Amino acid sequence: MANEQSITQPEKSAVSRQAGTQRSESAMRPAVDVLETAEGITLYADMPGVSKEHLNLQVEGNTLIVEGELQVRMPEQMEALYADVRSTVYRCSFVLSPELENNRIEANLKDGVLTVRIPKRAELRARRIEVQSP
Repeated sequence: MANEQSITQPEKSAVSRQAGTQRSESAMRPAVDVLETAEGITLYADMPGVSKEHLNLQVEGNTLIVEGELQVRMPEQMEALYADVRSTVYRCSFVLSPELENNRIEANLKDGVLTVRIPKRAELRARRIEVQSP
């Protein structure tokens, strides 16, 4: 297995997932969809059971790290006899391209889906050029 697994096209990838030392074997990797537009990159990570208080997003250098702790609330006087969940921690990381503005990342968590928007640098965005006639 390679050290880095590309999410979008390998040559033009603005974001790629790392399979390196950042995650431990006991952490679950959330399902993530990555969309790229002229304005930037949007990540959609499925993290059911994670609340805003138990979510950690941070940028270290050019790496975006996403971590969340699953909180399963049991009614009083009930005990789980069996659970399919092997870990209560979600963890993944992404290498960010220099064409992205790491200091303008926005994140939203709603209904178990984490949405992360990372804009492209303004000078690298596609723009329409108006043609003038003499």
